[in-house]
Amino acid sequence: MPVKKVKEAFCATLDFNIAKKITVESTFIRALPGFSIVGMANQSIQESKDRIKSALLSIGFKFPSQKITISLSPSDIKKEGGHFDLVIALLIAFQKTSSTCRGFFVFGELGLDGRVKATSAIFPMLLSLARAYKDVSIVLPLEMVEKASQIKGIKIYGVSTLSEAVEFFKEKRYELPYKHAQVKEFFDEKINIDGKEYFYDTDFPLDFKDVKGHKFLKRAMCISAAGMHNILLEGSPGCGKSMSIKRLRYILPPVSIEEVLESQVYKSINQENENLSAKRAFRAPHHSSSKPSIFGGGSSRAIAGEAALAHNGILFFDELPHFSKQILESLREPLENHKVLISRVNTKIEYDTKFLFAAAQNPCPCGNLFSKVRECRCSDLEVARYKSRISDPILDRIDLYILVDEDFSKTETDDSKDMFKTVLKAFIFQKKRGQVELNANLNEQDIGRYCILDDEAQGILDIAISRYGLNQRSVSKVLKISRTIADMEEKQNIEKKHLLEALNYRKR
Repeated sequence: MPVKKVKEAFCATLDFNIAKKITVESTFIRALPGFSIVGMANQSIQESKDRIKSALLSIGFKFPSQKITISLSPSDIKKEGGHFDLVIALLIAFQKTSSTCRGFFVFGELGLDGRVKATSAIFPMLLSLARAYKDVSIVLPLEMVEKASQIKGIKIYGVSTLSEAVEFFKEKRYELPYKHAQVKEFFDEKINIDGKEYFYDTDFPLDFKDVKGHKFLKRAMCISAAGMHNILLEGSPGCGKSMSIKRLRYILPPVSIEEVLESQVYKSINQENENLSAKRAFRAPHHSSSKPSIFGGGSSRAIAGEAALAHNGILFFDELPHFSKQILESLREPLENHKVLISRVNTKIEYDTKFLFAAAQNPCPCGNLFSKVRECRCSDLEVARYKSRISDPILDRIDLYILVDEDFSKTETDDSKDMFKTVLKAFIFQKKRGQVELNANLNEQDIGRYCILDDEAQGILDIAISRYGLNQRSVSKVLKISRTIADMEEKQNIEKKHLLEALNYRKR
């Protein structure tokens, strides 16, 4: 039985946040008319047959009296998603012509009238392909071009309909000069440091000017933001803990385009499609949340949890002691190694969790232990049980501990605009020093390189280690906080006053 020439193109399927390259082949065989797709295609791909038929008929394609076979290889990888529609339709349309889309990655779901639509899986695949292949050419829905063009190392071509895609390859429009979209279309504010661009947003919908007084608290918030240091606020109900942390997001340091795209990948996987933004992520799960919802999970398909969605941003736990013991103890690895590993029988998925961990808690179950105007109703045993829900290893991973008092003054202090200027100054100072990571994420080698103490500060640190019994992790955190405080003043070395202030933020 003679087989017509096999045509092929590329597509991909998503294994959590990793794109697996899929070769799509088509043949027309002399047999009873039919249309089959082979290669471990799931139900979403099998159902695409009717969409593809309708779309091809809309452009005047006449189906031959032959059997159409579409092969997706490698055949041992499970494939899913409606984004295979466009490449399959093109291979069928080109079967009896000299036109070809060979060498191109083609993505897009088809409407019954031939429109090409975007799916949530496409963007994560683009970023993964850009990392795996150099100078790859990709055809995708026109509505995604503007956002996808921010990914470096790939050539993006957009089509809005199937007929437009057919003409694109027939007329070889890909041979025309390629123009890459500019990042500035998405971000208004940017700075250039040693040839690398960073972006930020000067809009403050939640402003620290609404937090009256609390000069000490705002100072700690500036330090936390400037170095992306973990922070814990403890105080009576209504003293401004949650209010302050919700405003912390808007004074965080600028982001690189790579950080923006990384954060967008996890949102796309969870079908939270948003426009690219210079605002860092802010996730605040409720204390009743399950462990899989925080750290990710899933039996057949891994789903990103709140820890992944907070990557490069803030993960906020309000009412910290009310989170389950299992969740709190599981925070140890993400806070220390900045990664979470999801292990299943058939797969192991690892994703980055480099976030600023912010938490707030009351001092006791009734919340009035430190109150100047309300009486605490808790016994010593109840307070001890409440405090014991947070283990020492978790507290040891907190950089800044702030006891928030009931400040009833109406004194105007710094607003978000002034605080962000301080954060921006420290960020520029860090980057010009040659740091890749912000201070909170420095490794031991970088601490030795950048956290240089003068003689007086070194003597104070030696006394503190002896007096407070600081372990190695605690010493590293004190040094990194001191480095951030020095950066805010644009000082090359850590001085005595910087170290003393850093020690003042330790939980005793």
